[in-house]
Amino acid sequence: MSPCGHAANCSANEKAPASISMELSFEETLIEVWRQTLVEDVKVVELRKERYAVRRTPKRRLRQVDFVFEGEEIRGLEQNPDTKSRWAQLARSGKKVMQFLREGRYVANVVDGKVTIYGGASTSRC
Repeated sequence: MSPCGHAANCSANEKAPASISMELSFEETLIEVWRQTLVEDVKVVELRKERYAVRRTPKRRLRQVDFVFEGEEIRGLEQNPDTKSRWAQLARSGKKVMQFLREGRYVANVVDGKVTIYGGASTSRC
């Protein structure tokens, strides 16, 4: 694990994302929400001095967090492992998977620290 808390191939001079004072990119923000919610199991996600409560869905008890990125509301939702999708299969195998929605549409996911933007290329961890 690197100093930034992600992949072992990250630069040693990077600081942990929570300590970065500049604005995070969209991908970095998704990773940060995923990390705090599914890895650290926090009750409140902190982004750029803002705080967002982590809630549980009523039926499946999946973790979800609503947050704002550049003025747009985004929802991070823990992957339901009981569906037939490939992402659910990864969740069943023990991977930590979070889907992200904007205006009710799935826009991206994070699987074990790797971002996939739907309709585009996946990005690296750092």
